[in-house]
Amino acid sequence: MLAIERRNRILTILREERHVVVSELAKVFDVSEETIRRDLDKLEKEGHVVKTYGGAVISEGSEAELPYVIRKKANVEAKQKIADLAADLIMDGDTLILDASSTAVFIAQKIKSKKEITLITNSIEVLMELSDVTGWKILSTGGTLKERSCALVGSEAEESLSRFHVDKAFISCKGVDPRHGFSDSSDMHAAVKRKMLQAASQIFFAVDSSKFDKISFTSVSGFSGVDAVITERAPDAAWSELFAANGVECLYPEGVEK
Repeated sequence: MLAIERRNRILTILREERHVVVSELAKVFDVSEETIRRDLDKLEKEGHVVKTYGGAVISEGSEAELPYVIRKKANVEAKQKIADLAADLIMDGDTLILDASSTAVFIAQKIKSKKEITLITNSIEVLMELSDVTGWKILSTGGTLKERSCALVGSEAEESLSRFHVDKAFISCKGVDPRHGFSDSSDMHAAVKRKMLQAASQIFFAVDSSKFDKISFTSVSGFSGVDAVITERAPDAAWSELFAANGVECLYPEGVEK
């Protein structure tokens, strides 16, 4: 494993566990404790962690929003499964919205063989991924480039979205909670996503299981009006009941719940 891959994995663990211990990480990655300390030194200099005696905790700024280059390498297998399911929902001739998320890039990769798609996105990465596709109409929202991401946000992006109506929107988020619904770490991201939801006839939230039972900084949507949640594995009984009570389908590789 390359050093950058190991550091990305450490950041993923930190987001889930809130703290790490040097000795435990050394065992997980089968490297020396000194190697882990150098990794944590690097992550601290980049502002992602705060070192503590024997380990580290995630920094407040890093918890708010990890850089895109790190996010796109997290939970890759789950995102690929979600993208497969999303691709099955997209038909030739559909009009779509994809948000600026790493999951959206995986979806874009999976649907490149579709025909006559009209797609709107605020993601620089999605635009780059689809730059070689022919026979589609691909639109950028425009807007201001958000730091630490490849997303276009702000009033221009929001106004652009208000002019369109599409068949389907595929939206990601940082957390989904039974009481508070879908949430994101940035109000600027959330504002654009809310406009995307308003523009779509069908709304799909692409949410891997690590986001369940988590609340992020600002609300994107409640459960009302959401057609389906796409995830990589079956939810537990409590989530199944909640989805059913709100008329939300749960799509996962082993089946479909209603």
